[in-house]
Amino acid sequence: MDLSGEQHINIQHNIYKRKLDIDGRPIEDPVKQETIGHNDSKSTTAMSVGDAAKETEEKTATEDECGSCYGAEHGGLKCCNTCEEVKEAYRRKGWALPPLKDITQCVKEGKTRESQDLPKEGCQIYGYMEVNRVGGNFHFAPGKSFQHSHLHIHDVQQYRTSDFDLSHRIRHLSFGINIPGKTNPLDSFILQTDKGPKTVTYYLKIVPTTYEKSDGSTLMTNQFSVTKHEKSLSLSHGETGLPGVFFNYELSPLMVKYQEKKKSLGHFLTGVCAIIGGVFTVAGLIDALIYHSSKALQKKIEIGKAT
Repeated sequence: MDLSGEQHINIQHNIYKRKLDIDGRPIEDPVKQETIGHNDSKSTTAMSVGDAAKETEEKTATEDECGSCYGAEHGGLKCCNTCEEVKEAYRRKGWALPPLKDITQCVKEGKTRESQDLPKEGCQIYGYMEVNRVGGNFHFAPGKSFQHSHLHIHDVQQYRTSDFDLSHRIRHLSFGINIPGKTNPLDSFILQTDKGPKTVTYYLKIVPTTYEKSDGSTLMTNQFSVTKHEKSLSLSHGETGLPGVFFNYELSPLMVKYQEKKKSLGHFLTGVCAIIGGVFTVAGLIDALIYHSSKALQKKIEIGKAT
């Protein structure tokens, strides 16, 4: 999402997700996310021949049925034959979704696990995406996302928010390619938090950077600084918000330019002479200090004052 609130869903990206066990070991192969943001029930996913046959049988068995939308019928949607169609009907109405165990379609599809305890596992997300050169944010939040009345919303009401664990490790985060001397302040950053609904926000200040090589070629990249803010969402104290990890970024109006230059032979010889001269100067000071100290000690010995 950019500063104006516009949501960029079909952006060019290469994002992968996979489940991890409690010790951080992968328990499944990475899966590429075809869409970012909204989860479209009509999106296609890879499936085996057995899964395709099973789905065909289920469609044949239910195509003559008309499942209830539990009062959320509207417009051209009169029947809700799947759990996702019931959820979509409630989203369009702006109603709160009842527990999944009370929805027959969700029970048949085995989707009631969403309302039970969250599994003892984690998730790894990696890849890259292209965004507009304006300020905005990207975030990782639980629950399926959708748009309602021009608002970006995540459906988390079927979860127990007390089970949310937003502890995470950022292996690498950068904007643009790496150049000599560039550092990424969030690399290998680890955050451990208590369980519960929280909002962790990273405020990133992005500085456009150019690196001009000695051969005349120019590389375009970005550097950034970061500050972190963490807030607990307690309904008893009237605090509201979406639990998740947010990265709010804005671009600086300034630009940093690096130029790669080769030092001349004269510059090298001048540096060598300066080093040699400095060594001789320091050596002379140490020699003079030792000489005068020994002369003073010898003089005291001659007059019998030295012990």
